[in-house]
Amino acid sequence: MTTIAHVPGTVLSVWAHPDDETYLSGGLMAAAVDAGQRVVCVSATAGEHGTSDPTTWPAARLGRLRRWETAAAMAVLGVTEHRFLDLPDGGLADLAHEDGVERVAALLDKIRPDTILTFGPDGITGHPDHVAVHHWVTGAWQRTGRPGRLLHAAQSTDHVARFAPYYEQWGVYMTDARPAGVPADQLTVHLALGGSELNRKLAALAAMASQTSELMRAVGPELFAEESAEEFFIEAGWADQPPAIATSIALDSSS
Repeated sequence: MTTIAHVPGTVLSVWAHPDDETYLSGGLMAAAVDAGQRVVCVSATAGEHGTSDPTTWPAARLGRLRRWETAAAMAVLGVTEHRFLDLPDGGLADLAHEDGVERVAALLDKIRPDTILTFGPDGITGHPDHVAVHHWVTGAWQRTGRPGRLLHAAQSTDHVARFAPYYEQWGVYMTDARPAGVPADQLTVHLALGGSELNRKLAALAAMASQTSELMRAVGPELFAEESAEEFFIEAGWADQPPAIATSIALDSSS
């Protein structure tokens, strides 16, 4: 197993909806667990409105299902500490910013993480819930004295060039803005999954069938796996002072 010393100690992973964490940091969280680190994952909402068929899947029903799916996905990744903040799906941007910051600050005070994972300012897709969580976590981290290392999920320029046309087809983007990607030498973490590590992440994503099964069928297993195989993070404040060293890791275990 490749060292993950650059993602040290206790890891706090904070996201908007169940499946955000698995898509963007599932491999990294699993690797941290395997290295004996504590990993705490937090979902602000249960994703109860994440459907195009609310008649079949009213919010209460879908919310329960997504909680079960999340428990299954976390079991695959080995994450034993997961919690929901029980906030309204699709409504995070309407909540008072101060309330969101206070909730995350309380998590930081209680968990005392060495590494914090969350969205970057674009929320990857521009989803208002994603962007709100970014601002809450970043604001709480600043307010509490910048404890630990704050890493924002990103995409590399190569990844954007390869997959942006597919993201357009899949309707991923929520605004007219489009990510340019981060140059390789400005990435703090570039995790490339292969073998059993990639299979583990794919199994966790498959456990969230209400959100992933349709896409998996539509694009096919090879393209879905290729798109899911890399995870990227940049350290908070990188635009002002890019990291001196970009760390690239390949996890490819057949065991």
